[in-house]
Amino acid sequence: MITTLTSSPCRRLAALLVSGAVLTAGCSADSPANILDKARSNGTLRVALTEANPPWNFLEDNKPVGYDVDVAHELAKRLGIDKVEFIGSDFGSFIGGVQANRFDIVISGQTITSERKKQVDFSRPYEVNGVSVFVGKGNTSLTGLSSLRGKRIAVTEGTTQAEYARTKIPGAQIKTYKNATLALTDVGQGRADAALVSKFQGAYLADKNNLSVNAAGALLETEVNGMTFRKGQKDFKQKVDKALNDMIDDGTLSAISSRWLGGLDMAEELRNLPAHQAG
Repeated sequence: MITTLTSSPCRRLAALLVSGAVLTAGCSADSPANILDKARSNGTLRVALTEANPPWNFLEDNKPVGYDVDVAHELAKRLGIDKVEFIGSDFGSFIGGVQANRFDIVISGQTITSERKKQVDFSRPYEVNGVSVFVGKGNTSLTGLSSLRGKRIAVTEGTTQAEYARTKIPGAQIKTYKNATLALTDVGQGRADAALVSKFQGAYLADKNNLSVNAAGALLETEVNGMTFRKGQKDFKQKVDKALNDMIDDGTLSAISSRWLGGLDMAEELRNLPAHQAG
């Protein structure tokens, strides 16, 4: 028996009883198109971050703090959402968590790549980052990409730095870690030869934790980072992008970055991006 439900367009298209089985493709309560309305209705924006990547985001007195955290609070306010719920995750789990609706958005410095765009949607860029090679203090032999050939390279799993090491450093012995602190600690203690880490993050961690490491040579590459969320959320993306553009224009992002990034004006960094990267 086939029963047609006519109470709403979504049900007319999606609800089909065939031999007692219900087919509900694309119209569940968790439909991507509903996520902004749901967050506003619940009064909570669920934000994923690593909680272990200072100065971008980390725990202080068991509470998330950092650049990403301040940006998340400001974004929620501008979206008309009362509260932010921070959910600890990691780079290897962000995309799967977005797709499984474990959180609404990732605000944790994910680099915008064509491969990731096949799986999730991105906001316009909200931060620019640079990747440095960090080596043990006193190590003068490792100064750039060519010198890393065949070395033990520490990276945070699931990051673009990990992919960079695997594809661009011949013979590298890749050692993966849950966060950059662990990776840098092993470099400082001689269990890895070098780590590929954000310039700002690596310098911050080395100073804060008294790690015996320092940056060597020029930046390997510059990364442009966005916020990620489930595909198909056009209204959500438009409103997130507008909020970020307003934060750039009215000085809010400059103030946040100055607080956490040693006086760096992230708004100015974003304004100087080439058109094809600016989003």
